[in-house]
Amino acid sequence: MESRVGVNYEGAAGGHYARLHDIDDIGVAGSDDSRLNQLGYKQELGRKLSALANFSVTFSIISVLTGITTLFGNGLANGGPMTMVYGWPIVGLLTLFVGLSMAEICSAYPTSGGLYFWSAKLCGDDWGPFASWLTGWYVPLFFEYSSTERTPTSPSLSFLANFVSCFEMAWDRDEEMVTPSQAQNGGVLVDSGHARLNELGYKQELKRDLSVLSNFAFSFAIISVLTGVTTLYNTGLTYGGPVVLIYGWLIAGAFTMFVGLSMAEICSSYPTSGGLYYWSAKLAGPSWAPFASWLTGWFNIVGQWAVTTSINYSLAQMIQVIILLSTGGKNGGGYEASKYVVICFHGGILLLHAIINSLSISWLSFFGQLAAAWNFVGVFVLMILIPTVATERASAKFVFTHFNTDNGEGIHNKFYIFVLGLLMSQYTLTGYDASAHMSEETKSADINGPKGIISSIGISIIVGWGYLIGITFAVTDIPYLLSADNDAGGYAIAEVFYQAFKSRYGSGVGGVICLGVVAVAIFFCGMSSVTSNSRMAYAFSRDGAMPLSSFWHKVNKQEVPINAVWLSAVIAFCMALTSLGSIVAFEAMVSIATIGLYIAYALPIFFRLTLARKSFIPGPFNLGRYGILVGWIAVVWVATISVLFSLPVSYPITDKNLNYTPVAVGGLLILTVSSWILSGRHWFKGPITNINS
Repeated sequence: MESRVGVNYEGAAGGHYARLHDIDDIGVAGSDDSRLNQLGYKQELGRKLSALANFSVTFSIISVLTGITTLFGNGLANGGPMTMVYGWPIVGLLTLFVGLSMAEICSAYPTSGGLYFWSAKLCGDDWGPFASWLTGWYVPLFFEYSSTERTPTSPSLSFLANFVSCFEMAWDRDEEMVTPSQAQNGGVLVDSGHARLNELGYKQELKRDLSVLSNFAFSFAIISVLTGVTTLYNTGLTYGGPVVLIYGWLIAGAFTMFVGLSMAEICSSYPTSGGLYYWSAKLAGPSWAPFASWLTGWFNIVGQWAVTTSINYSLAQMIQVIILLSTGGKNGGGYEASKYVVICFHGGILLLHAIINSLSISWLSFFGQLAAAWNFVGVFVLMILIPTVATERASAKFVFTHFNTDNGEGIHNKFYIFVLGLLMSQYTLTGYDASAHMSEETKSADINGPKGIISSIGISIIVGWGYLIGITFAVTDIPYLLSADNDAGGYAIAEVFYQAFKSRYGSGVGGVICLGVVAVAIFFCGMSSVTSNSRMAYAFSRDGAMPLSSFWHKVNKQEVPINAVWLSAVIAFCMALTSLGSIVAFEAMVSIATIGLYIAYALPIFFRLTLARKSFIPGPFNLGRYGILVGWIAVVWVATISVLFSLPVSYPITDKNLNYTPVAVGGLLILTVSSWILSGRHWFKGPITNINS
């Protein structure tokens, strides 16, 4: 094996990562000691702390019990419950950004000096001593005061630590260390994601121009809290109400994070646009690779088509409701669009998405970041504005303790009701595999791809919870909101928005504008879904798994898989056409969006835990010894929701209310396996390398 500064690989496609800062003369010393030596220090302290012990020190200093208890009076005096309930996630999220910036610098300079050492290194030779002096003296002052009471000193300390990082780009010309985003190849610096792609047998065909923020933005925009929560809020209210909305979100979010962490670990090792199906091929071993890749790939791509169809059809329905309310509402003679008009809306939206996705990746990066910002800001605006404007608000007791059993569906068992209500949360927290599918266009994808997956889930959980709490405070009459006879025709959140403004100002125009904010978020969500879907189709056809693969694999002059983009849009339109004949058939088809897609998520994780348990070699991001535990929790969760979401949603069961999810998912399974037995096994050999083509 050639040993060099940067990212080293050993073996073929399943190569071994060396630590980014390992060098030839490390000898028996660990990478931590070697990096400390590079920074000019010898190892004097005992290096005995595990990751858990390191976390414990910081967690005990943050001490939620200490901070909240000592300053609870301050919160009551200045805003009270609203400030404390909403202020906590807002401050927490922004603090996470501070922490992420500090963590990035800490990874480059892991010394006990911490902040003052970072300032010295980041400010260069001229400003280094002063920056180090200034930052350093804030540290002992902070700890001296914080040992007796909480003070406002800590924000200043954090500000200094992040302020000096602004000098990093100016100073890095003096830095001798190769950054983690680069690998050295014959003296030429090569992006580590690019290098790893070559190791996996693929040449760089797509333009690698996405930053970690852009990668995150695509997944965050597809998860789109505004889209999922708004379109399925009716389901949450029907099955359990506030309790399921508030606590079910956290439960689904926690287990989704386990799934995301396991996917992120695998993504770090195999950063390709193929994502899930490629992972399955590598993890299942030579004997099972073709079938594992085939099964995962078709569940993934069909699930993505279903997601794209569901999102854009939801937007078409939202536009229908906006028009209805703008023209007087259902009780005021408002215009109700027919199903044919709705399908035209759906087609027009997909046309716009295809056009936007035909632009270069630089434009898509811009739209992706705009989408993430719109979703993020939109959530906070609506969660504060709606309950503030509403003249009647629910009590905290109602929001946090009311369990709605009056669902009109003949189901009275509370556990059963709670389970069915989880669908809203789990449907929303879907689509973060986009970060993996965009990996061949992401800089340092072996690091930034996993970051995109985890951060999109984590931030969505936080802002989504706030959105649910805020909107639910404006809910006072659940039966009326769910009634098809209200002004919004039974669209619960639309009715909440409309009535909030109408009750205070005599007009629901403000509510319609708020629905417009959600509609734009759904539009961006659909746009990002087409982007992710097209990259999956591009990669799957690159490996010859799709009919007319050579056509769908083509890349234009802007390095965009243009044919795959339009394929995704056309299929999403065709799938929605079933709504014209039978809404039951349509709902069965799009039900694959949740269960089918999560099965695709779980398959490579399962192979990593079983067939590849001893052979899997992780990338720069890995869960260490906790990878197996986290993976099994993820697999068990997916198996659980696959069963739970296939249960009947209404009793007595008729052909009109039958849950066709198991029929749709089972049908997809039968078609996939049958096509493999009859045809695929004779010619599909799994991922095909093209490095020499």
